[in-house]
Amino acid sequence: MIRLFITQCLLLMLLPGVAGAQLPPVFDKATVGKARSVETVRRYLSPERIMWQTENAADNIKNASRLLKNGNGQADLSNSDMCILKSTGAIKPALLFDFGHELHGGLQIVTGMYPGNKPVKLRIRFGESASEAMSEIEPKQNATNDHAMRDMIVEVPWLGKLEVGNTGFRFVRIDLIDANIELQLKEVNAIFTFRDIPYLGSFNCSDTLLNKIWMTGAYTVHLNMQDYLWDGIKRDRLVWVGDMHPETAAIAAVFGNNEVVPKSLDLSRDITPLPGWMNGISTYSMWWIIIHRDWYMHHGDLNYLKEQKNYLVKLLDQIITKIDSSGKETLDGTRFLDWPSSENVKGVNAGLQAMMILSLDAGAQLCKTLNEPDAVQKCEAAIAKLKTHVPDPNHSKQAAALMALADLLPAEKADKEIISVDGARNFSTFYGYYMLQAMAKAGNYQEAMDAIRTYWGAMLKLGATTFWEDFNLDWLPGASRIDALPLPGQKDIHGDYGAYCYIGFRHSLCHGWASGPTPWLSEYVLGVKVMAPGCRVVKIEPHLGDLNFAEGTFPTPYGVIKIKHVKQQDGKVHTTVQAPKKVRVIR
Repeated sequence: MIRLFITQCLLLMLLPGVAGAQLPPVFDKATVGKARSVETVRRYLSPERIMWQTENAADNIKNASRLLKNGNGQADLSNSDMCILKSTGAIKPALLFDFGHELHGGLQIVTGMYPGNKPVKLRIRFGESASEAMSEIEPKQNATNDHAMRDMIVEVPWLGKLEVGNTGFRFVRIDLIDANIELQLKEVNAIFTFRDIPYLGSFNCSDTLLNKIWMTGAYTVHLNMQDYLWDGIKRDRLVWVGDMHPETAAIAAVFGNNEVVPKSLDLSRDITPLPGWMNGISTYSMWWIIIHRDWYMHHGDLNYLKEQKNYLVKLLDQIITKIDSSGKETLDGTRFLDWPSSENVKGVNAGLQAMMILSLDAGAQLCKTLNEPDAVQKCEAAIAKLKTHVPDPNHSKQAAALMALADLLPAEKADKEIISVDGARNFSTFYGYYMLQAMAKAGNYQEAMDAIRTYWGAMLKLGATTFWEDFNLDWLPGASRIDALPLPGQKDIHGDYGAYCYIGFRHSLCHGWASGPTPWLSEYVLGVKVMAPGCRVVKIEPHLGDLNFAEGTFPTPYGVIKIKHVKQQDGKVHTTVQAPKKVRVIR
């Protein structure tokens, strides 16, 4: 079913987009100039199944299965083949729909000619899990309307159509509110809103689970590419700059250049005058620098990079002032890596030390390109000073990963003593990407692939079609799937877990920062590493581990690179590469 859905999405993406759409000529020039363009399209999807309906309501719900048929979105006078809901004083009929996959958008309801010719009140509840769509807004399991309305009462018209909702969801429950009312329904469709862009990058190997994980990460990011690059489509529909780094890495590996990235980077810059930190978090301003370095390496847009110069140089100067005489960072603002590491103060301190080095190194690279030698010299001197202080990661996998990437801790030592201890336990959806990168730097590609299978694969086994804001392997025993209502004695994987700002149903089940395995598999298994700005030089170095083959594509500004690796009987890997003429491949 998932393969069919992905195929359908890819076919839809081949349809003409709306990027060039303009207002009709009846509008004057002043109005046209004020219009805001949105690079998204809408598609209407029928439910895949009705997974629950009001108990003992056989006389109150008739012909519900017709709502699973494809419709045309148009009310008509034939009034045939309708689903009929009838309420009494005792029974208010309700239906729970499963649309098969996580979606961003809303709901379209098409009605018929029911008695009374009056609008009818419906309660509509969207859910990323089946149990969330069945929940009440109350403190016990923390169902909310934060960031997006997912629980509301609306009126639907007689013989008409209503479109409502703008959130992330897979499941929808509708309830008749009033007693002694009849409602005839012709259609209940999901309104799927997304960017109509092709999947230029691809990944396929001998392990179908890894293939599914790669695509799920890509789809998770795709859903969050809305007006701006969001972190979540239900909650956290905001631009969080640090969270963007795994997302922009995935976008570069799957979609290539897309305007949502610079648009979001520029928004963060423009609303954060110095000496402020982006999102109030010092590391997030540092991630802004690292993202710009990575984005320039992939796409080579020097004119865009030049637009960042004034802010970049001043930001680097500001970061350098946060180093004391002993070489220790003294960052102010919110001191944060990710939520699961936030209570490990020593670990956070160590991670911040490493982040200073990583961001100043990225800044030095950018300033060389921008011909700012004084800034380069200051960055390099600051890095040397920072490396004289090596803090204790305090068993934090997050801190150990950053320290390994910053050469504050040997990668092999960080991996063996901290990151790979207990496998994927204590991984996190955001910083798991950097744990995987550190494992690769240590040469531990096989265990990294095993961690991807164990950690991200566990979400898929629980019914996920996108990756979550957070996940903990300790949640697994006795847990329900998100596409089933918990049975007696089961834990609700959505409503009963979560922490910090994502307790219970507030937990986002489509969070872009969890997409790290997608760019990681492209870089380390498919083996694509960008060596020069604009992908002018690309190194191909696969690490197949226990895989028999891996193949795929990688987008560059000059076209797509096609790659295939096949393991021979003697264990050696035979590689074939087709690259655009302007891309030099080294192996």
